[in-house]
Formats: sequence, structure tokens, C-alpha cells
Amino acid sequence: MMYEIKFTDDAVEDLQVFTRDERKQIVKAVESELTLYPALESADRRRLNPNGLAEWEIRVGVARVFYDVDIHKGTVKIEAVGKKLSI
Repeated sequence: MMYEIKFTDDAVEDLQVFTRDERKQIVKAVESELTLYPALESADRRRLNPNGLAEWEIRVGVARVFYDVDIHKGTVKIEAVGKKLSI
């Protein structure tokens, strides 16, 4: 089953803090990584503890993409995209 990727308005707005090349990399990674097995943990993808934002996180370079999966509808909803801060 192929999952449909949907970005929330907030996630689209979040992408604006990234450069054009970073945005392309993030969207490409989301489309390639989350269309087939979005609810399968991997080295760059993990299920989060309940936090109110999203159920899942995937790392794409310095970006963190937070998303929810609806298995019954076959959709992945991208809730937020953030940059990992180095302290």
C-alpha cells in the first residue's frame, strides 16, 4: 500500500526557515521514506512518546519532520518540520 503524504499549513510554513536546497532534500526524503512503510522504525525514524505534536519523527540532515500515520485512510500527515539546534 502506498501512503499519500499531506503537509499541514503549519508544516509548509515551517519549511520556509530552510534554504531552497534543504527544502528539496526534506520533501524528497519524506516522499521516498514515508510512502511505503511510514510506521516502521528505522535508524532515522522513530515513534515518539506521547507529546501532543505528532506520533512519529524522521531525521533528514539537520531537519526533524514530525508526522502522524492513518493506516485506515492510507495517509501520512506532516505536522511540523524543525531544525535540530546544536548547543
